Amino acid sequence: MRRPGRGRADDPLDAAVEDRVRAVLSLGGVPYADLPDGVQQVRLRLLERAAKGQEAPRDVSAWAAVVASNLAMDWHRARRRQERLGERLASLRQENARDAADTRVLSMAVAQGLDQLPDQQRQVVVLRFYADLPVRDIAAELGVPEGTVKSRLHTAVRALRARLHEQEVV
Repeated sequence: MRRPGRGRADDPLDAAVEDRVRAVLSLGGVPYADLPDGVQQVRLRLLERAAKGQEAPRDVSAWAAVVASNLAMDWHRARRRQERLGERLASLRQENARDAADTRVLSMAVAQGLDQLPDQQRQVVVLRFYADLPVRDIAAELGVPEGTVKSRLHTAVRALRARLHEQEVV
């Protein structure tokens, strides 16, 4: 059975490389349902290299296997972050009724405050405090200096704190 996208002249991954990428992802613990997305990520990174004018890797198969391995590690990191977030949320549910009510009020006020922040500030707050990414990783992902991330965080937190004091939530 032929898979969609295989054998096209403009496809940077041939069938054998695609199979190798699927195998590396699968052995790396990526669920079967996420394998097509992983293959597409590898394909996209190869196309991005070409778009940037970089030479194609000498051994596309080896390069693709390394990229697939890195993707599998990223998948596990993201899953662990989600689990930690789930654990934090579960611990909030275990608080007594009064604390839970206070927490809900605070959460709602913070959510409303986040909605009013400029996009760039909201983005760094969410990445730092909700996705639990370190400043250097946020800077790398956004393509900005660490100082810019720190400045945006500082400004956003100050604005959120002022809003919470205004509303007498804290």
